[in-house]
Amino acid sequence: MNNYYTSGEFAKKAHVSIRTIRYYDQKNLLKPSTHTTSGARRYTDADFAKLQQILLLKYLGFSLTDIREMTIGSGDRQLLLDSLQIQKRLVEERLKEMQNVATAIDSTSSTLRAGHEVDWSKMLDLIHLTSMNQSLSTQYQNASNISARIKLHRDYSLNKEGWFHWLFRQLDLKPGMKILELGAGNGTLWAQNLDRIPKGLTIVLSDISDGILVDAKNEIGNRAEFQYAVFDAQKIPFADNTFDLVIANHMLFYCANIPRTLKEVKRVMKKGASFACSTYSKRHMHEITDLVQEFNPEIVLSSTNLYDRFGLDNGVEILSHDFTDVICYKYEDAIELSESTPVISYILSCHGNQNSILLDHYNEFKNYVDDRVKDGFHITKDAGCLTCKK
Repeated sequence: MNNYYTSGEFAKKAHVSIRTIRYYDQKNLLKPSTHTTSGARRYTDADFAKLQQILLLKYLGFSLTDIREMTIGSGDRQLLLDSLQIQKRLVEERLKEMQNVATAIDSTSSTLRAGHEVDWSKMLDLIHLTSMNQSLSTQYQNASNISARIKLHRDYSLNKEGWFHWLFRQLDLKPGMKILELGAGNGTLWAQNLDRIPKGLTIVLSDISDGILVDAKNEIGNRAEFQYAVFDAQKIPFADNTFDLVIANHMLFYCANIPRTLKEVKRVMKKGASFACSTYSKRHMHEITDLVQEFNPEIVLSSTNLYDRFGLDNGVEILSHDFTDVICYKYEDAIELSESTPVISYILSCHGNQNSILLDHYNEFKNYVDDRVKDGFHITKDAGCLTCKK
């Protein structure tokens, strides 16, 4: 049975002001669980979970607008658990950054005491990088999105080999190769195959997001063969003819200028080297799109159909402009489940307008998805890997 608290009791128990509680209600951040017949707000213990998230994310520097979208569905236990794990990682990152600043302060103090000149530019650069953490918002969203997508595929796919083990097999790695992965994300391709890596490899994992590469380092651990680099794939900071293999796993379609990116890839490849890039077709997971469109036709899960930019249907033709021996390998798989939470998490991770539309209709949407999946839900998967040569 629920314990109900008045606004005053809830605020006192949470160590915040009543004004704060009322303000969060007005901003649709934290609505009361119910109202009395006279209209007075009433809160329950479950509301403390959402308040905790709001206060922590506010402490980390997120705007209330960001927080509103980031806490959709936090009343669901599994979504809350997933979110808390990601929030913890953000806090740990902030602690590391502040420790670096503290170390720099100690070093500067020692230099001053010794009467030596201080390199103030280095100190200012460090503080500037730390204060630039509006990228925390991007880190949170990226980590949340990747986590939701990997979980759906990992836990409910019919092909038990798994995408990352299958993709790893397609790479045909040989000892001593020098490898570049573009858009490596959190490094799952390598983290799941550490025991299969041949000896003597040099593997450069790159991404445009520094925060995501931190996750990759944590996943992979301290392995000598791995290096990490932050850059845009349209301008790869390596010399011509450097790599034996370049990998782009589900990332080419995000590049603003795909032809330019492919020319950069070709430039850094050795003669006879391989390029492996994965993508999917318009049929891939179309049931997810159908599901949300039937709930609300205004929902668009992606402002761009990524498979139109670079997909299985046009990938061979696109790659043939710059590479030879283009071959497409299909990964045979599908998803089947009867739980709503993984489907909802995946939907909330998409790059469209769904979160803004679902903000005020989450419970209705959850009930709708519950009903649709309870007797089993099939999701088509049509993904694969294209390989080619320089």
